[in-house]
Order: sequence, then structure tokens, then C-alpha cells
Amino acid sequence: MRIVFAGTGDIGIPSLRFLLEKHELVGVLSQPDRPAGRRRELKPPAIKEALNRLSPSTPLLQPESPKDPGVLDWIRELAPEVMVTMAYGKILPKAILEVPSLACLNIHASLLPRHRGASPIQAAIASGDRESGVSIMHMAVGLDTGDVILEKRLRIRRRETAGSLSERMALLSPVALEEAMRLLASGNAPRHPQEESRATVTGKILRADTVLDWSRPALELEQRIRSLQPRPGAVAVLTLADSSAIPLKVHSAIVARQTSGRPGVIQRLDARGILVACGEGGLLLGTVQPEGGARMHSSAFARGHALRVAGHGTDRATDHAAS
Repeated sequence: MRIVFAGTGDIGIPSLRFLLEKHELVGVLSQPDRPAGRRRELKPPAIKEALNRLSPSTPLLQPESPKDPGVLDWIRELAPEVMVTMAYGKILPKAILEVPSLACLNIHASLLPRHRGASPIQAAIASGDRESGVSIMHMAVGLDTGDVILEKRLRIRRRETAGSLSERMALLSPVALEEAMRLLASGNAPRHPQEESRATVTGKILRADTVLDWSRPALELEQRIRSLQPRPGAVAVLTLADSSAIPLKVHSAIVARQTSGRPGVIQRLDARGILVACGEGGLLLGTVQPEGGARMHSSAFARGHALRVAGHGTDRATDHAAS
């Protein structure tokens, strides 16, 4: 079939490769190059980099918005039978959805209607879901509201991170897409309406979402830490012996259910790491990273900084907390 693909993130690369190998990919829509890194140099989206490697002659368009002048005409000239999107990051207007002669399909990394929106993989881990998967749906004007053709399920592993689950979702997506395309070609693609009463919506990950709130249960915080790996990473603040505070990223942690104490207070410092009391239980910090520094085990961080355990301070301070 003649296909136009719209995508930005690297999770869509295996699906892009499948479309190049099995169909006639006549065009790709992606977001513009964006400043990245300390030097803020322009970096192309992952889909553009992959297309340049795999099929540099395939037409590529990078509008700031799919509503920009010329985008609709560009897609019409390509005359696609099907448009496929995955992690494009923009909502396509109705006029574009009406261009393909057969269908507009979206590959969504959740079991719809749970976790619609921008961060379904992170939300599944942060929520403690035991399974997730890939949904192939007919696109509608709303946010991930279209009828579902099929879904492929994945069990979320015990120590799963957003990064590892994203990799598994990326590999599962072309498997699901291939089946959906066969159903489309046969004229037997089903349309299963989503149950609106079960819908949940996720947003983009904001800086405020990365900050650990020690008043929350330790299990919830451990899930949040994994949901923010490898990017952007969870952030905590440790209070030092001189009452100054140092922010650091927390890349891994283990729940210590028997721990009790005032939330945020350091309960133990030893070779196993820094143990911090939470609203329920405690969190044993694993790999941490000071601002501008290298990753290290929290026990090494503790040796290099003036941290104190609750009840072992001087007359000036006894409880030193992570906040």
C-alpha cells in the first residue's frame, strides 16, 4: 500500500523500517530539528535520522504544526492509501485524516482507553500496572479516542523502566501493525469503540513531575523513579550537615517496607546506601547523580558529603532530611 508515516521519537523506528520493507512509503512527516545539549545545537528527531540512514530519497516534511500552510496539499499530492502515526507529538487536523483512501492508523503504546496522551509508558510504570501493550486504532480528531482495531499485550517486568518498556513496545509495534494492515487489505478491519468510562489521560512530563515527594509511600516513589528512567530522571534534594541542600538525580532505589520515621529523614547510611523514610516505608537509594556530576552509588555519595542519620547529629541539628 501507499503509506505516509508521521513520527518523531525513536520508539517509531522499527515501524518505519517495517513500512519501508513491506509497503510503499511515499512520505514521512516529523517535527522540526530542535536545540539540544549544553551547546543547544540543532538536533534532528530520531525518525529523521533513521530515514536518512534507511531511505534518504523518501520525501520528508518537518512543519512546526501539521496545520501549517502547505502540509495538507503535500499529503494530498502523495495520495496515500493509509497514514500511520506513532509518537508524532502533534494532533492531526480532520482535513488530513480525510486524505488517505483507506484509513489513518495510530500506534499507541498502551492498552486503550487506559493512558491516552503523551506519556503512556511512563504512566503505566508509575501507576504500578502489571501489563501494558500496543493498540492499533483508527484515528479520530480527539486525543487517542478512535476505535481500536487490535491490541498486543506485554507483561510489565518487576524492575521495568520506561526505557526498557519503550524498547519492547518499539519491537512489538510492527508486529501489531503488520496484522492491522492485513485486516485493512482484506476489508475486515474491526472497529472496537473505546469505553469512555475507563479512560485515563497522561500529559507531557514536566519538571515538577520529576521531584520526589517524601510524604508519599515508598512503593509509589520507587515506581516513579523507574518511570523516569532513562530520561528525564527523578530528582531529590538532600540536606547536608551544614543545613545546605544539594539536588541529585535518583536513578534507582529499593523499597524498605519496615522503615519508619519522619518522611524525608535519613534513617541509615552504610555500604548498602542512603535509606530515607517515606510517608509509608522507606526508600534505599541506589544509583544517584549530583548536579553536573557523574553517576555513583548512594553509599559513595554519602562518603563524600556531610550527611547525618536521624538522631546522630550535633547540638545544631539532629534530623537531616531529603526533601
